[in-house]
Amino acid sequence: MNTSKIDLLPNLSATVEKARSLAISDERKGILQVLIDYVQKKLEAGDPVDLNFICTHNSRRSQFSQIWAQTAADYFGVPVRCFSGGVEVTAFNERAVDSIGRSGFRVSKKGDENPKFFVFKSNDAEPITTFSKLFDDSINRSERFATVMTCAHADENCPFIPGAEVRIPVRYQDPKPFDDTPQESEKYDERSMQIASEMFYVFSQVGLAK
Repeated sequence: MNTSKIDLLPNLSATVEKARSLAISDERKGILQVLIDYVQKKLEAGDPVDLNFICTHNSRRSQFSQIWAQTAADYFGVPVRCFSGGVEVTAFNERAVDSIGRSGFRVSKKGDENPKFFVFKSNDAEPITTFSKLFDDSINRSERFATVMTCAHADENCPFIPGAEVRIPVRYQDPKPFDDTPQESEKYDERSMQIASEMFYVFSQVGLAK
């Protein structure tokens, strides 16, 4: 068992333990291997590793992916910077924010229309700053990064991402259809946990984590 390089918040630590126990199918592992290979190759070359997770509105799946990927990378001590973006600006959906809170992250908010959220995974680390933005927002890397496409719509309708070295589809089902239903919280948490499980798997497989 790998030892964490950071002291996760207690409730988050319990969520991570649960996420790492979830089974990942061989089919999904094959999809994730492309991302693992990219990260490994960059590390071996001594190059910075930057990942930009993209979905249409940068409101749910890409936000989950950025947060869990950065948390997993930091957990294993892998030097990776994770970003997110979309093709339309909306807001980090409050249902997804609530799910992140239930996972054990501490979240603070600044602003109203498209607020910035500061997501803390540890008392000793800088927060992950998240908000809805275009994929080429100035806060994101502009060149030599991997585009990780987290939704089918963006993957199919945004064929070219300027500055990207590679495009890696890692698609997830959208929890949005369950908005305002009795299953809402369950489905958001289910998607968050799947992404957590897979991002922890990815970063457990690269050389520095072994």
